[in-house]
Parts: sequence; structure tokens; C-alpha cells
Amino acid sequence: MLQTQHNPGLAAQMSPRHFLDIDTYDSATLRFILNCAHSLKKAFKSGTGSKPKLAEGAVLAMLFEKSSTRTRVSFDVAMRQLGGETIVLNHNDMQLGRGETISDTAQVLSRYVDAIMMRSTSHEKLIELAKFATVPVINGLSDKSHPCQILADIMTLEEKKGLLEPLTVTWVGDSNNVANSWIHAAVRFGFTLRLATPKLLQPAMSFVEWARAEGGKLSLHEDPAEAVAGADCVTTDVWVSMGQEAGSEQRIALLQPYQVNEALMAKAAPGAIFMHCLPAYRGMEVSAGVIDGPQSVVFDEAENRLHVQRAILAWCLGKV
Repeated sequence: MLQTQHNPGLAAQMSPRHFLDIDTYDSATLRFILNCAHSLKKAFKSGTGSKPKLAEGAVLAMLFEKSSTRTRVSFDVAMRQLGGETIVLNHNDMQLGRGETISDTAQVLSRYVDAIMMRSTSHEKLIELAKFATVPVINGLSDKSHPCQILADIMTLEEKKGLLEPLTVTWVGDSNNVANSWIHAAVRFGFTLRLATPKLLQPAMSFVEWARAEGGKLSLHEDPAEAVAGADCVTTDVWVSMGQEAGSEQRIALLQPYQVNEALMAKAAPGAIFMHCLPAYRGMEVSAGVIDGPQSVVFDEAENRLHVQRAILAWCLGKV
């Protein structure tokens, strides 16, 4: 059964419970949210009809500066399944697109809705939105991090491989916003993380230094075969993210040796799984044989976005 601490006035009485970055929460809080996600998944799949309506009457505003499939649909469905409603605002739908300040937008939306999810081109915009909003703000993706995605990945990893601390996860490719959130998660959940990247595309040292100062089991590699050897999970992402298309030829050339293909996966531990946050480009960062093969869990991973987002929404709204 899902354990709740329901209080109808709780969200209004407290400072907003934002969900912005994994590193800003302690391990106990993150474990609580993940346990809620597991419980909610069981409740919604049980077929008993006892599906928790933890957000009944609440409205979520979803702000998109970037196009989206999984983030948009999973948050929309999650909020509806919890009994709430959603409103979608794209960049051109809002006065932000004509120069209105983030602070004004945050204060106005806070008068209309109960929570805000933003998928932003700039982490600074997201932080400013949270600073001025009086309702919870959720990071649906920024140029710095993608925490909701990684919580779904961690949920999938637990479902497939069990206890996290003995596990080794290897990231292969560009050290982008998703890789940054993997670094945060490795520290908070205690598993080993190896990052295999070209030297020119290694993660910012601020992330590495933070992880090491926090006692994280993190290592950097230029040789993908060395990094994948014996790993329990291999994960990657697109080589060219939205907004990076210009001049991408050099990036692609650097990353060619980092394709996750059958030969590379063969170096991982027996029973290793493959993850990708999607969308994927077969023949680029991953071969069709891997992403469509028996080791791939990418669609379980995508489904778990829904379950994690239900838990994040319920937690942010003070319903669990």
C-alpha cells in the first residue's frame, strides 16, 4: 500500500517543494520518491480500481521551450491519472516569447495553477522560475540536467538488477545533461558510474569534483571498451542534442568510436542491460542490434517516466 501523509492544506502552508536537481535532495528523500513510484506503479497496474487520486482538483502548467514526446505525454497522463488537470504552454504561446520576465511569469502562473513543469533551454531560467514561483516547479529538462529521466532510469535499473549499490553503470558518448544527472544519481544511490567520453567532451569538472567530494564511485575513461568491461548497465544518448545541430560534424566524428554496438555490449557483464532515454538514432550512438535486441530495456525505461512523474507530482504537491 502507498504510504501517504495527506493534509489538504499542506502545500499551501509550506515553501514549495520544487524538484529541480537530484543533487539538491538527500538520499532518503530520493528513496522515498522512488518507493512511491514503485507503489504507484503497482496500484495502477493492479486492476483493482483502487488508483490513488492524490492530485484531485489540482492543475499542472507544462511549459515547453523545446519539443517533447515522452516528457509531455508522461506528465500529462500522470497528472490526469492522479485526478488533476494539465495545461500546455509552448514558447510561442506565452508572453515569455515576447520578452516578459521569468519572475512575472512565475508569479502570475502561481495564482492560476498548483504546480509548474518546465522543459527549458536554460537551467538559469528554471532556477529563476522556481525562485519567484509560490507553487512547486519541476525540471522537465534543462541544458544542465534531466532529473526526472534519471529517476525513471534508476527505477528501471532496480526492477531489472535489484540492489543498486553493487552495480556498475557505464555511460558511453557525449557528457550531456543526462550524463550530469547520472553523476548526481550515482552519488545519491551509491552505485559505481564510469563515463566513457572523448577527452574534448568530458563532463564539466564541477560535476566530477562534486561527486568525488561526496564520496561518489566515479571514474572517467577515454576507452569505451575499458569502461564497459563487466558493467551491469550500459547507457547512452544522442550525439547531437536539440540546438546543437550547427557544426555537429566534428562532434559526430569524435563520437564514432563510442557507438554502443554488439561488440561493445559483449564486453559488459553477463545479463547486462542497455538503456537510452530516447529518441534514438540507430546506426549513430547505438546499433539497431543493441537497441532492438534482448538486452535493451528502453521501452520499460520510457514507461517508468510515467510512474516516476506520478510520484514526483504527488511529492511536490505534498500528498505523500
